[in-house]
Order: sequence, then structure tokens, then C-alpha cells
Amino acid sequence: MEHFDVLIVGAGLSGIGAAHHLQRKAPDRSYVILEGREAIGGTWDLFRYPGIRSDSDMYTLGYVFKPWTEAKAIADGPSILNYVRETAREGDVERHIRFRHKVVRADWSSEAAAWTVEAVRTDGERSESVRFTCNFLFLCGGYYSYEGGYTPQWEGMDRFRGRIVHPQAWPEDLDYAGKRVVVIGSGATAVTLVPEMARTAGHVTMLQRSPTYVVSRPAEDAMANKLRRRLPAKLAYDIVRWRNVLFGMWFFRMARRKPQAVKRRIIDMVRAELGPDYDVETHFTPSYNPWDQRLCLVPDSDLFQAIKAGTASVVTDHIETFTETGLKLKSGAELEADIIVTATGLQLQVMNGIALAVDGAAVDPARLLSYKGMMYEGVPNLASAFGYTNASWTLKCDLTCDYVCRLLNHMRKTGARQATPRNADPDMPRLPWLDFTSGYVQRAMDRFPKQGARPPWKLHQNYALDLLTLRYSPIEDGVLEFSNPAAKASAEREPARAA
Repeated sequence: MEHFDVLIVGAGLSGIGAAHHLQRKAPDRSYVILEGREAIGGTWDLFRYPGIRSDSDMYTLGYVFKPWTEAKAIADGPSILNYVRETAREGDVERHIRFRHKVVRADWSSEAAAWTVEAVRTDGERSESVRFTCNFLFLCGGYYSYEGGYTPQWEGMDRFRGRIVHPQAWPEDLDYAGKRVVVIGSGATAVTLVPEMARTAGHVTMLQRSPTYVVSRPAEDAMANKLRRRLPAKLAYDIVRWRNVLFGMWFFRMARRKPQAVKRRIIDMVRAELGPDYDVETHFTPSYNPWDQRLCLVPDSDLFQAIKAGTASVVTDHIETFTETGLKLKSGAELEADIIVTATGLQLQVMNGIALAVDGAAVDPARLLSYKGMMYEGVPNLASAFGYTNASWTLKCDLTCDYVCRLLNHMRKTGARQATPRNADPDMPRLPWLDFTSGYVQRAMDRFPKQGARPPWKLHQNYALDLLTLRYSPIEDGVLEFSNPAAKASAEREPARAA
């Protein structure tokens, strides 16, 4: 059984970033990355639907240590995948990855001060269970299941004579040229698919139960491209990164403090795009406040351009049943379709879908408080990378990686083999992990850890606060308990060796 100081789960955006941070800031630690699939990239390798792109700018979605140097700030999936793989090559991370190793279980032993991690290794049709041990377990496998997305079971689906496709399992042979396409959904995936498919499809209809906030933004960042021509790449990157971070924080705060004013501004921008005759109130005016769900970003107004060109349209209604030729809606209207795309969300997954146990006792994530949004009450030597809901994923993951390195170095310096968050307040309120109204979030929140009402158990969703908390605040805060010293463990083993 192989042993490593750190075992990283997942070779996607977060896992490759974690490896880089370890190599730079805790270079004396051995590590391995276990990846269930056959390739680096995670989300950016898994999703293959037309137009796949980021809904965050690459100056904040990119790593803090590696400048994004391409012209487009709102980048397509293949470009992001290339960026992640290039990062892995540059850091010589690839040799640390074990592909086709799906982690299914991890058991912590206080006596050994180590996790025993079980993975299923596949080779073609053969599979076998393999085990590793590690002193620290870092979960970087994302927040949703790779097994498949969420598709509601509507009446009559089996009657439809065309193809039904979920974006998470996009078929390579799907030919939609000249076809009638209905995309069910109104989130980031739907607003990406609709204008891209509309380029060659006969017509694309986005069918939504209710509207989402949609904001247009230039695909290229003129200031970033100008700075990059005049300044060193890293300096230009850092300037634009901080500009975007601060703007995002300001905008989120305004949305919370003055939701009606922000709502009016967003709707007015949509009306300016589509003209006074378009029914913006029905199709682009949500019932909730901005940032109660994620805003949808469209580059260079591509969705609005497709609607104005007549190659795409939006219908706001509920599905009554699938028919042989399309969909019948509760209003009585019918939509004919050759292809129906169910852009209806993901299946959220807790702790990367791994069964955890501490000293023989099974861990129920739903009963745990989250410490600083990255460790968990009563669970030693484990952290998970989980990004922001109101900003780029990587901003929080970079800070989490930085903190893990600080923690590992502190433990090495003090001789502690175990770091465990402990809650001493039995009356600490236990609140939902995410305060988000999106359906895919609400379907899973009862299974997720909880956040408290006060730091360090409270989830900030604020990069500046997390920067202070994770990068600069003392590691020893009276909540994170350090125990199981190496010196004591060595002394206890001495008699056994002498005997």
C-alpha cells in the first residue's frame, strides 16, 4: 500500500491548482492525484456540448500564479482545457496523476494519524480495488456527479420520436443542422447552447419555466489586452484580476443592498438589446432578486443577437406532456421539435461522493459544520476545494490551497500530526451551506454540511474577507485543534521496537 503526505482527489481545475500550490509552498511533501477519468481537465474535458464556455472571466477563473494571456476574457471550453493541461505540463504535475482511479471511501485512523483511501481502478472492462494511505486528504473533485445530469421525468417522454439529449452527455453524432431544437432551461448552459446551435439549426427555442437574469459582456477585455502589450504578463494579469474582483464584490453588495435598483438596471439593459416591442417582462424579468441565483453571462450579446435575427426564440411556459412531435405546454401551445435538449441542471454531490469514516464511525456530512468553508467539524486532516457562487470558482480554491499549505507547514513545524476543527458552542445555529434558490442547489442542500452564524463557521462568499482569513490570519485560532504529536507517537513506538 503506497503512502503519500497528501492525496488529492481530482485532476481538474482545482486538483491541478492544488498540486502547483503544494510544489511551490510545501515542496517537501509527497503527493498523488487520483483521477477517476482518463484525462486531465474535469468539467472542461467532460462537457462537450456546442459553445461550451466559462460564465466567469478568465482573469478571475484563471490561477493566481499563471496569467491568462489569450485575447478572449470569456473563453471557450477547449481554450480553458488547454490552459489547465498546460499548467499541469509546466509544473510536471502529470507524473503524479493516477488515471482511472475513482475514490470511493476514506477512513481516518487517529492511531496512525493517516487516512486509508480506497479507489476503484479500471482498465478496460476490468476493475479492482486499490488502497493508499496519506496524512492529509484534499478533495478537489468538484461539486457535482460525473455520472449524469438532472433530468425531470415528464409525462410522455417515451412517446417523443426525436432525440432527447442532456448537455452533460452530449452525443458526438448529433446532427442538428436545419433541425427544430427545443432547449429546456434558462441557466448558464441553456443561454450558451441556444445562440451556438442557432448558427446552423433550423430554429432553436429556449423553453423556460421562469426567467433568469441575463447580462451581456464583451468577450474580449480591451483594458486587459492593452495592458498586456505594455506590461509584463503577470503584472497586467494581477491588475485586471483585482479590478474584476473588486467590481464583482461591489456589484454583489449593491444587489444585496439595493436589489430593486439593480434589477431595473439589468432589465433595462436587456430591453436596450431587444428593443421596446419585445416582451422583456415575460421572458427576461425574474421574480427573485439578483444574486439569489447566479446571473447568466452572454458574450458580445450573442443570445440577444440570435433572438433579433429570428434564429432563436424564448418561450416562458410549463410542460404538460411530451408528444410524438414535440411538447404540449400548459398554456395549450405546442412546440414542434426534432431534438429536445434538457439543460435542466446537475446532480450535486457531497464530499466528491466519497464515504468517510473517522476512527470507525461513519461521517454524515449533513450533520457537520463547515470550518472556513473548507474543513469540517470533527474531521481531521481533510479539506475540500469549493468555489464561490457569486464569483469565479478558482478565486476561493486558490485561497483554500494556500491555506492547506500553511496548515501543513505549521503542523510540520510544531510536530502535530492531526488538525481537527472543533465546535465548542452547542447553540451554534446550523444554516444551509448555500443561500441560493436555484433548483439544483435546493435539491441537494439537505445532504450538504452546514454553516454557522459566526466565523470561522460562517461562509463569507467574499474574496477580500477570505483573503484575510485564509492567507493572513493565525493558523492557531482556538477552534482548529492540534493533537497527536509526532514526538509522542515516536516515544510510544519505542518500547515495541525494543521488545
